[in-house]
Amino acid sequence: MASPAQQLPPGWAAEWDQNAQRYLFIETATGRTQWEPPFSDPEAMNRAPSTSPPPNQPQHHTKRRQYAPGQTQAYYGADTIAPPGPAYGAVPAPGAQQPQLFTPGLAGDGQFAQQQVAPQPGAAPYYGGAQPEPEYINAPGFGQGAPYQPPGVNALADQFSQMNVAQKGLRLFTTNLLAAPPDPLELHRPPPDIVLPPNSCLSNSPFANSDSSYQRCTLNAIPTSHSLLQKSKIPLGLVITPYRTLKEGDEPVPLVTDTVIARCRRCRTYINPYVQFIDGGNRWRCCMCSMSNEVPQLFDWDQVRNQPGDRWARAELNHGVVEFVAPTEYMVRPPQPAVYVFLIDVSHNAIQSGMVATATRTILENLDRIPNEDNRTKVAFIAFDTSLHFFSLPAGSPESSMLVVSDIDDVFLPKPTDLLVNLTESRPAIENLMSRLNDMFQDNHTIGSALGPALQAAFKMMAHIGGKIQVLSASLPSVGAGALKNREDPKVLGTSKESTLLQPASPFYKTFAIECSRAQVSVDMFLFSSGYQDVATLACLPHYTAGQTYYYPAFNASRTEDAIKFAHEFGEVLAMPIMLEAVMRVRASKNLRMSAFHGNFFVRSTDLLAMPSVPQDLSYAIEIQIEDNITAPFVVLQTAVLHTTCYGERRIRVITTALPTTNNLSDVFASADQVAIATLLANKAVERSLTHKLEDARDAVFNKMVEILSAYKASMTAAGAGASAQLAISENMKMLPALLLGLLKNVGIRQSAQIPPDLRAYAQCLLTSLPSQLLIPYIYPNFYSLHNMPPECGTVGEHGIIMPQPLPLTSERLERHGLFLIEDGQTIFLWVGRDAVPQLIMDVFNLPNYEVLRGGKTTLPVLDNPFSQRVNAVIQKTREMRRGVYYPHLYVVKEDGEPPLRLWALSCLIQDRADVLPSYQQFISQLRDKVCVAHSVLRSTRPTYILNIGSYRSTARATKCGK
Repeated sequence: MASPAQQLPPGWAAEWDQNAQRYLFIETATGRTQWEPPFSDPEAMNRAPSTSPPPNQPQHHTKRRQYAPGQTQAYYGADTIAPPGPAYGAVPAPGAQQPQLFTPGLAGDGQFAQQQVAPQPGAAPYYGGAQPEPEYINAPGFGQGAPYQPPGVNALADQFSQMNVAQKGLRLFTTNLLAAPPDPLELHRPPPDIVLPPNSCLSNSPFANSDSSYQRCTLNAIPTSHSLLQKSKIPLGLVITPYRTLKEGDEPVPLVTDTVIARCRRCRTYINPYVQFIDGGNRWRCCMCSMSNEVPQLFDWDQVRNQPGDRWARAELNHGVVEFVAPTEYMVRPPQPAVYVFLIDVSHNAIQSGMVATATRTILENLDRIPNEDNRTKVAFIAFDTSLHFFSLPAGSPESSMLVVSDIDDVFLPKPTDLLVNLTESRPAIENLMSRLNDMFQDNHTIGSALGPALQAAFKMMAHIGGKIQVLSASLPSVGAGALKNREDPKVLGTSKESTLLQPASPFYKTFAIECSRAQVSVDMFLFSSGYQDVATLACLPHYTAGQTYYYPAFNASRTEDAIKFAHEFGEVLAMPIMLEAVMRVRASKNLRMSAFHGNFFVRSTDLLAMPSVPQDLSYAIEIQIEDNITAPFVVLQTAVLHTTCYGERRIRVITTALPTTNNLSDVFASADQVAIATLLANKAVERSLTHKLEDARDAVFNKMVEILSAYKASMTAAGAGASAQLAISENMKMLPALLLGLLKNVGIRQSAQIPPDLRAYAQCLLTSLPSQLLIPYIYPNFYSLHNMPPECGTVGEHGIIMPQPLPLTSERLERHGLFLIEDGQTIFLWVGRDAVPQLIMDVFNLPNYEVLRGGKTTLPVLDNPFSQRVNAVIQKTREMRRGVYYPHLYVVKEDGEPPLRLWALSCLIQDRADVLPSYQQFISQLRDKVCVAHSVLRSTRPTYILNIGSYRSTARATKCGK
C-alpha cells in the first residue's frame, strides 16, 4: 500500500508527527496544515460541498462548513437572534447581490483590521433615504441564527470514506487567531459533544448525561494519563450549579419517592445510567470502582400501584440529574423548619438613605412568597445601631413590643419566647411591625453599627435549629465584636499592597462564619453604605456559610431606580426555595481525585463541602487531578447533595456526568470547553489575588493562555519545523483569549489605581459565585445596535422576544447617529450618539432633541410607538433571560456626556485599548510573542520543557499584559 506522501496531490507534503503518531499534511505554498489527507480528485470536492473552502477567502482549513450570510442560524444555535434586516426606518438597498458562501469565524483578507475601522463619514443618518445594510451583517465572523444542524450520518460517512480515514466522534479544526476576530455568537454554542463508547449507557434517553447548566467539565474527553493532561496544559476541572432555577421549557428534575436508593457498597456511588447489570439482573457493577452490588429487592416494585414495576423506566437509570426522597438513615435529626432572622440597620445613615423603608415594605409585600407550605417557617427581627432592638411578636396578636439591649459586650436574649416566631401564627404582629418600623426610628440620629453583636444575638436565637440570617447594613461596623476601621488608602491602590485591602481585616467574621456553618446557619449580606464598608471583610460570612453578598453603593431610595433594584433582588431572595442543612461530595472514577475547591462553602473534611443553605444559581468550581493512568473507556463524575428542602423533606440530588477517555492529544484539544475553562480560571485568579498579589493573578491568567497556545503549536501544528505567522488554537477554544482578556479587564483583577476596594471585592464575589450563564457576559459583555436592528427584533417570536445580533466589543462600531445597548448582566448602558436625530430621541425618550437628554441612571418610558416598545422589550428581555436574582440598572450614556460614566460604559468594550490595558489585537500580539519565546525554549530544551513550561515566566512577567 502506498504511503500518504505518495498519494498526495501536487503542492502538498506529508510529515510524520511523533507526538500524535500520525501524518500531518502541509500545503507548501501557504504553510497551512491539517490532519486529514487532502483531496486529489476535484470531483470528490464537488461530492462533499461542505468541505470546500469559501470563495475569495484564505483557506484556513478545508473541513470547515460554509453557509450563506443569511443562513448562519444553522451554525450558531442562537434561536432567538434575528437574521439581518434593514435599518430601522430605512429602505432596503436595491440591487442586492446574491449571497456567497463563507466560513463562520474566519476572516477574509484584511477583515480583522476592517472591524476596528470606524464607519466612513457621510454614512446614511438614522432616518430617511435608502440605507445599505450595516457592514457587520454580512461579515463572515458575525452571522446569526437558528440551531446548528449537523449533516446526516450518511453524509459524514461519505466524507470519511473519501478521505480514507476512520470515523471518529471528535474532529479537530485549527483556527488562526491572527485572522479570526472574536465572534460573540460562538459563546452561544453548546460545549463540545460528549462522544461515549458504544454500550456505555443503559438507556437511550437524551437526559442520561446531566445538562451542562448543572455540571460541565473543562474537557469532554478525559486524558488517560497525567502526562497527557500536562502536555495539553488545559486545566481539568468541574463547574457545578447543583440547584439552578427552572426557566419555561426546562425539564424538571425527576423525583424518586419510593426511598429505594441503590448505592455501591465500596465507593458509595449512586446507581445511574452508566452501571452494568449482571447475574441475570440480580446484581449491578459500579461504573466507578467495578464493585459488584446486589439490586435492592424493591427496585423492581411499583409501590404506588403495588405491583411489579418496569426497571428500565426508573428515573435514576434514565436521567443524569435526579432527586431522591431520603429515608430516615440519611437524617441526623428530623428535618427542621426554615428559619429567617432579619438584622436591619436602623442607624441614621440607614434611615436617611431609605433603606429601612424599602426593606420593610419589601418584606411586607413578600410574606406570602417566603417558603411556608407546611406552615412551619419561623422568623425574627433584630434592629441595630449601637444597641440591639429585639421585637416580641406574640401569636394571634397584632401588637408587637420592642426590647432594647444596650450591653453589646455580653450579648443575651431579653426574652425566652416570642422573639423567634411562627410566620403563620404571628402574621398580624409581623405585618404591623413592618408597617411601623421605619417610623419608629425616623428621628434616630445615632451614628454607628453594632453588627457583630447583632450577629451573635441572631446566632443565639437560631443555633438550635439553623436557617438564614439576612443582614441589611448601611454603615461600617464600628462598635462591639467585629468592629472595623476605615482602611481605604488611595496611595495603596494599584500597588503590590492592594491585595491586603481585599483580605479580611478582622478574624472575627471568619471565626463566626465557621461557627455558623457547624450550626447550619447561613448568612446573606445586603450592603448599602455610601462610604467605605469593607466588603472584603464582611463577605467572609456568606463565603464560608454558603450565602451570597449583594452590594448597592451609594444607595438612595429617593431614586426610584435604586429602590426598584433592591426591592426586586431582595424579594427574589426571600421567595427563593433554598436547600437547607446541605452537604455536597463529588465522586469520580478510579484514579481521578478532587484536588481543590472554589466557591461559597466550608470544607468540612478532605472532600465534604458543608453548606448550611444552597441558594439557587450559585456556582462552584472544583479542580480534578489524574493520579494514575486510566484504563477504563470512560469515566463518571457524580455530584451528590444531601439536603432538606425548605418544605421540610430530606432529599438527595444526584448529578451524573459520563465522559470518554482518550490517549490522543488532538481529542483532548477538540473536547475543551472554553466556557468552563474561563469559569475555572476566574475562580483561580480570585484565589491567587488573595493569597498572593493582584499582579500574580493577572500573570497566572496570561501565562496559562500562553501555555495552552504553546502546547497546541508544539503538538498540533507543523510549526515545529520553524517559525510560523499563525497563532493557532482549536476551533472550539478560539473565544478563550477574548474571555481571558475580559477577565483581565474585569474590575475584580484589573490593573488600575482608580478602583475602590469595595467595588473590587464585590466583583471578586461575583467572579467566584456566578454560574457560567451569568459569568460569561460579566467578563465578555453583550453589545447591540438598536437604531438599525431588524424590524423583528424586540417583537415576540417562537422562543420569546427576538434579540438583535451581538456586535464585536469595540468602540469603532459606535456611530454618531446611533443608539446602542451594552450590558454585562449587572449593568445596562444605553449609548446615545451625539448626532442622534430628534425623531429617535422623541421615539425613545419622549424628549425633543439630544441636547435636553440627561445621562445617568434612569427608567426608560414606554411610549406609544413601535420603536419604543421594541427597545423596551429588548431591555426587559436582557433583564429576564438569565437565571439569578439580579436586576441590572439602566444608564443613559451620552457620547459627549459625563466622562466617568462614558469611561465606565466604554470599559465594557474589551477589544479596545483602555489606559494601560491592551486592545484585543495587542493582546493577541503579546500572546504570539510569548508563544514564540516558549517555542524557541521548547526547541532548545525539548527533553525538559514539557515539565518546566514555567521557565519563561520571568520573561512573561517583564512584559505584563497590562503594559
